[in-house]
Amino acid sequence: MSQTLPILDRPSDADLYKCVHCGLCLNSCPTYLELGLETESPRGRIALMRAVHEGRTAITKNVIGHWEMCLQCRACEAACPSGVPYGRLMEAARNQTEAVRRRSILGRMLYRLVYRLLMPRQRRLETLAAALRLYQRSGLQWLVRRSRLLKVVYPKLGAMEQSLPPISSRFFRASGQIVPARGKKRATVAILSGCVMPLVHGPTMDSAVRVLTVNGCDVLVTAGQGCCGALNSHSGDLDGARQMARRNIDAFLPLQSRSLQGEGLSSPSGDVAPSLVGRSPQVDAIVVASAGCGAAMKEYDYLLKDDPTYADKARKFSRMVKDIHEYLVSLPLRPPTSRLDIRVTYQDSCHLAHAQRIKDAPRDILAAIPGVQLVEMAHPAKCCGAAGSYTVTQRDFSQRLLESKMAEVAATNAQVITTANPGCVLQLQSGVRQRGLDMQATYVVDLLAQAYARES
Repeated sequence: MSQTLPILDRPSDADLYKCVHCGLCLNSCPTYLELGLETESPRGRIALMRAVHEGRTAITKNVIGHWEMCLQCRACEAACPSGVPYGRLMEAARNQTEAVRRRSILGRMLYRLVYRLLMPRQRRLETLAAALRLYQRSGLQWLVRRSRLLKVVYPKLGAMEQSLPPISSRFFRASGQIVPARGKKRATVAILSGCVMPLVHGPTMDSAVRVLTVNGCDVLVTAGQGCCGALNSHSGDLDGARQMARRNIDAFLPLQSRSLQGEGLSSPSGDVAPSLVGRSPQVDAIVVASAGCGAAMKEYDYLLKDDPTYADKARKFSRMVKDIHEYLVSLPLRPPTSRLDIRVTYQDSCHLAHAQRIKDAPRDILAAIPGVQLVEMAHPAKCCGAAGSYTVTQRDFSQRLLESKMAEVAATNAQVITTANPGCVLQLQSGVRQRGLDMQATYVVDLLAQAYARES
């Protein structure tokens, strides 16, 4: 079977043949652990990539099925002694899939609507979110779910509707504002607003800004920024992801990084003040409150490595990106003086623990809050089943992983389960509702902000 595959984004020989089939990835792979099938393991999926790469097989429906079962949690990367870059291998494989697969007319329309018309345009997303908020509060959602019409007409659309989170009553907007540090200034940072998080978890974005200012940071909420491109790259739309990366580089890089002076970046002198909106102040970091976004932005250098205009800019940009927990601990963090007195368990977000290799910083922050008792669940770094659009594309297996996760969560008897990524929070909130648990699912920064708020 002959197939025309894209050259630029096919898995490279260097990446494909790093895998020595040792099998050390198997015990870290959620799909392999649940199903016990070699084809549902990182090693098995790489074998399929090699077969396609060498022309021994085409990208068939079965091959696509095995690749799409992957959560892209990247737990295998952390376990791999050979340093196989599995995340970018899977993104390249899915990019090839999109080049040859046949979707229904409605499927093509939905794919284009989500990844090309909505994700790159924050204003369109905001308009859609406002409409969905009205849909939820008008009683129409209750009527649609009771009728079960969507599940009958188009099951995937029905799954999307079932996964729809409560839309925030107030959106967080990136309009070039600067929020000054509280007390003595220690640093100046820019913050990613992103796409979904400011619409679904606007108050958490406020919390992120608040904890940074309490820790002595001027916070720039840069205008012109948008989606990081992670959802596009995970779904095989690498060209769309590159467009989003270029836009964010253009929005953030003119701010200049103190740490990159001497590498061709000019830097104006003087401290940042609210009156300087629109200029190009020095910043110490680009801080990201979403684990998935942070992982994607730290890898813009690879995503744009073949772009003659942006390759060098992307390398500099990626070095400026810091996860918010990572950055707060490095300042170092000012511990709150007020108590919360709650029992907490922590779920490692995959793209924080495995892609960014950050496990200690969120736990260090929780330990710094007086009265917080951290109780570890049995497997905190095992994926909860969120994985971006996975809750829609592989809903049954996503729910299977969630059920397993919530059993471990319930065993801790915690009052709060906390994590670091919007998809994880939404998935865990769904799990709490399904099990009827008397528990809150939230972000680490929300707890930290709550502790700071009790000081005043």
